[in-house]
Order: sequence, then structure tokens, then C-alpha cells
Amino acid sequence: MDPAQLIPSPDTIPAPWGFFELLLILTFFTHLVFMNAMLGSAMIALIREMRTPAADPPPCLDIASKLPYTIAFAVNFGVAPLLFLQVLYGHFIYTSSILMGAYWLSIIGLLILAYYSAYLYKMAGNLPATTRKRALTTSLLLLLAIAFFFVNNITLMQNPQIWSAYFHRPDGTFLNLADPTLLPRYLHFVVASVAVGGIFLAILAFFQLKNGAPGAAKRLSLGMKWFTYATVVEIGTGIPFLFSLPKNVHQMFIGSAPLHTALFLAALVATCCSIYYGIKERVWPTTVALAATILFMVLVRDLARQAYLAKYFHPSDLQVVPQWSPMFLFLAILVIGVAIIIYMLKLAARVPEEVR
Repeated sequence: MDPAQLIPSPDTIPAPWGFFELLLILTFFTHLVFMNAMLGSAMIALIREMRTPAADPPPCLDIASKLPYTIAFAVNFGVAPLLFLQVLYGHFIYTSSILMGAYWLSIIGLLILAYYSAYLYKMAGNLPATTRKRALTTSLLLLLAIAFFFVNNITLMQNPQIWSAYFHRPDGTFLNLADPTLLPRYLHFVVASVAVGGIFLAILAFFQLKNGAPGAAKRLSLGMKWFTYATVVEIGTGIPFLFSLPKNVHQMFIGSAPLHTALFLAALVATCCSIYYGIKERVWPTTVALAATILFMVLVRDLARQAYLAKYFHPSDLQVVPQWSPMFLFLAILVIGVAIIIYMLKLAARVPEEVR
């Protein structure tokens, strides 16, 4: 069967595709920062909990108090990039979501359970260590499962040639387990989250250090070490991930396409800079270099998706039916929403921790 026959007809879009492409990149960048901080800090907290004797005080009260917030921000800032992905690639992402529909729909329930488990971990500071560990482990495993389903969906949407599996498994339980990029992509994502989690802890400790909090200097150093070591490991996981991509795709990033190669090299340079500053334990230069790395990798990811689908579709193929007034209204609401979130964060920062 010709895979092109399985691809639905795309909807029209109300503005040029580049406008939505820009919004997709910016919103996904923001979502990625919160999502990695959420998952990485949870993983670091669990490791620290496992290493701490049961009789000792809770080792991760700083993470426990922030984990529910990072989950909330990761989820809310994940809505916009998913919507923009649907605008540009809706006929692909909807189809892949149907193929794994049972797992895709389960994400809502899994996320609710992960959120409540994170809150239990936050409130378990005075409870036995076993309770803290069980709550955090439950939340982390659920978040990792959700991440695995998302990675599955992304690999499915980029490979229409395997969509015929629906005729053999129409019950929505198809996972793209045979894809050679699935596990390297997932591992690369998980290791990256540990790195971002480390810098997140270092930033928290930086402000605690300014306020004279005891032990903040040690936590800052620990966070920077987590970031540096995880980033080095991430480079090691990135190499097999790169070469697990189809040959025509990965060659674009190692010389056959100037733009693709330039962005990939820029990401590598930014990564090396972040490792250098991480070793020096310089929080803000490391943060800037990390932000640049994430932005470049988001661009690389987007170009890779376009290369995957090149023989079937490019966003420039979408028909534009201009509707500018809804777009301006959307942008206005977006700006107002961001302003409200910033205001809420300022108010929350003024509330004593014991009241939250």
C-alpha cells in the first residue's frame, strides 16, 4: 500500500505557515525547559532520597516544595506547542494518536496521579522516609511513562509508511517499538532532563545563598555537578541517537545540508560552553549556554521532522485562508496570559514557604 494514501487531507490555516512555525518553536522551547526541570529534579530527588539514611532529615525539601509547581507549568506550557503542532502537522499527529489511542488517552489519568503523588511527596516532609520515597517513585514512574508515550507518538507521526499496522491492530494499542530511534531518542531526552534538573537546583540554591540559607553553597555545587556530568553523558547518548536516524536525515546534519549542519554545530558549541561553565560552577553563564543549546536543538528537531516527512509534505504546502482578526485576538490573549502568570509568580514568591 502507498503510505501517501493513508495521510488525511490537511486543513487550511489562517496565516502563513512560518508564523505558526515561529510560535511552535518558541512555545516548545518554553515547555521543554519546564518539562526537563520537572523530570530531572524529580530523578535527582529520588536518587538523593535513596542515598539518605532513613533516620536523617528529608534531603530534598527544596525540590519537594517546587515539584508540583514545575508539573503544573510543564503541563500548561505544553498546551500551546501541541496546538501549533496540530495546526501544521495535524493530519499526521491525529493519525498517530489514533494508532496508539489507548495509551494516548491514558496520559490524562496518569498525569493526574503523578500530580497528586508529587503533592503527597511535598507534604510528606514529616512522614517516614518510606512514604516519601514511595510517593516520589510513583510520581516519577508515571511521568516517565507519559514521556515514553509522547516519544512514541512523535516517532509514529513521522513514519506514515508503518501506519498500515492499524489494519492489524485497530484497537489503538500500537506502539512504535520496532523504530530504531525510539529508545535512543527517549534515553537522550531523559538524560537531558537530569542536566536541566541540575541547573534548576543550582539556580534555586543561588537565590537561597543570597538570602543566607544554610547549606545553599553545597546545594549549588551539587546542582552544577549534576548538570555537568549529565551533559557529558547526554553527548554520549546523542551520538547513537543521531546515527539511528534514517541515513538521508542524519547526513543532513553532518555536512550534506549547510543550514542543518550549521545549527547542529552551533548546538554542539553551546553544549561545550555549558560544560565549561558548569565545571567552573558559574550558574548564569551556564544557564545562558544551556538555553542556547536547547533553542538550537529545538530548531534541529524541527528540521529533522521536516526531513522525515519531505517526500509526503512540507508546511509550506498548506493552503492559507487569511483570518487575521482571530490571530490578533489570540496574540493579545497570549500576552495577557503570560503577564498574569508572571504576576501570580511574584505573588507566590512573597508567601512564606510554610504557608504554601
